[in-house]
Amino acid sequence: MAFDFALTLLVLTVLFGLVWAFDRAFLYRKRKLRAEAAGEPLRDPWPVDWARSLFPVVLLVLVLRSFVAEPFRIPSGSMMPTLKVGDFILVNKFTYGLRLPVFHTKIVKLGEPKRGDVVVFRPPWAPGQDWIKRVVGLPGDKVVVNGEKVYVNGKLVPARPIGPYAGDVNDPEDAYVMRYNGQVLDENLDGVHHKVIEMPILNQSPAGAPDVPNALNPQIVPKHCYFVMGDNRDNSEDSRYHGCVPEKDLVGKAFFIWMSLHSYHRIGTVIH
Repeated sequence: MAFDFALTLLVLTVLFGLVWAFDRAFLYRKRKLRAEAAGEPLRDPWPVDWARSLFPVVLLVLVLRSFVAEPFRIPSGSMMPTLKVGDFILVNKFTYGLRLPVFHTKIVKLGEPKRGDVVVFRPPWAPGQDWIKRVVGLPGDKVVVNGEKVYVNGKLVPARPIGPYAGDVNDPEDAYVMRYNGQVLDENLDGVHHKVIEMPILNQSPAGAPDVPNALNPQIVPKHCYFVMGDNRDNSEDSRYHGCVPEKDLVGKAFFIWMSLHSYHRIGTVIH
């Protein structure tokens, strides 16, 4: 079972709050009177002292993490070259509306994903995990994928070739892309320019990504659902394999790399 940090924060917040409140309501006054009568300084029992000290801290972390921004670590190369293994990113939690922690129920509607957004979501096909991909198709869009070609509403998504991918030969993900002659392109999704990697050798193999539409993807993206793809197009499990991402499973929009184990040059990068 995956560790649920949000649930842990919520439980600790409630526990510390109840201990502190119960002490203040029923025990504090008697303890104060006893201390005054004995001429001794007032001391709180250690559970109360801990609860009083930690309650505001865990409450603040819970609020910030649930409604403002949440940190994530990139675990795979599916979003290369935009994001690499070892990048630590921040995800805006209020761009698409405020949700209750743990239960993920939307309580305030603030906006909807746009084509080109990089989103973190909880895939219904992988419970307990967080995935990150780029929004390609919005609800009602007609999405067709034919090999390396992506069409949205009948128009080919433009992708300008840049050249072969040049990375670190000692990095496993970089070496994999270069081994299969990865090519970098500048893709334009409704004005959102970003780099993608294509490895035609892999796409043409029997294990290549399925074309769309397919059994899991009708030609029209359903209501309240988003068709997503990784920027590392031929090394990404995404909507082509699993179908669209329901709106209720969105976590937020990735917007900033605040730390990177891959390269310090990536620190401070705004995610496009």
